[in-house]
Amino acid sequence: MRRQKRDMNERAFHRGYQAGATGKSHDSCPHDSGLTRQQWVNGWREGRVDQWEGFTGVAGVHKSAVH
Repeated sequence: MRRQKRDMNERAFHRGYQAGATGKSHDSCPHDSGLTRQQWVNGWREGRVDQWEGFTGVAGVHKSAVH
């Protein structure tokens, strides 16, 4: 049985979080405009905050799995 695809906004948030947590630039957002871009940026911001607070590597695995 096939797995259902996740919501595009949820996927954009998760990918933005991953980009922010790894230190990528805000300009690396693959979306041009709209709600999907906003979700990616929100995830990126949260990922950057977690990186600054030290939630990277093993400590960030739990945080990343929650999203």
